[in-house]
Amino acid sequence: MTNVQAKICGLNDAVSVKAAVDSKADYIGMVFFAKSPRAVTPAQATELTANIPKTVKIVGLFVDPDNRLIEDVAKAARLDMIQLHGNESVERVLEIKNTFNIPVMKAIKIAEIVDIESANSYVGAADMLLFDAKAPKSMENALPGGNGLVFDWRMLANVTPSLPWMLAGGLDATNVVEAVSISGAPCVDTSSGVEVKPGLKDPAEITRFLETVHTI
Repeated sequence: MTNVQAKICGLNDAVSVKAAVDSKADYIGMVFFAKSPRAVTPAQATELTANIPKTVKIVGLFVDPDNRLIEDVAKAARLDMIQLHGNESVERVLEIKNTFNIPVMKAIKIAEIVDIESANSYVGAADMLLFDAKAPKSMENALPGGNGLVFDWRMLANVTPSLPWMLAGGLDATNVVEAVSISGAPCVDTSSGVEVKPGLKDPAEITRFLETVHTI
């Protein structure tokens, strides 16, 4: 069995959720950020998560959310983890964790080694980190995540993050083995890498990605 875990993020339809669960994803992520093409509502989340076994962790992705939104989602669906993908401060991360008593994962956007080092400030507030590629300022209509961008995985090779972590940023079935080999990632996360177009998942690619991870 593989030691590397996998998360499929941005799921927004029942067929793709089933593909992720059937292919043994460890985490499934749903986006509660209205500007994202992958966004779902709390009501949709209720339907999509109804039959997900408890062995699969459900992650709600938020971008600089207010408490009301998190509360609405938490009431509508089981949330095993809150993923914060905006500009949330250490204090805000801790506040959300304490308010909802749900583990929190903080996304850290990476372009250079100093960005990785900045993650240390979240020790004691976040339970987990997610390292994603930072979109360049020149990129038009860039989202907080899910842009399909890759950063230099070698930056993580000689760094031991101070919290459990996962790797994101342009991962797909063709590069995930190399990404894990170089970075040492214990968990990988994909969204755009298993899509036909932004917001439209390909169930076959979800299966292919997870089967590839399970060979590592």
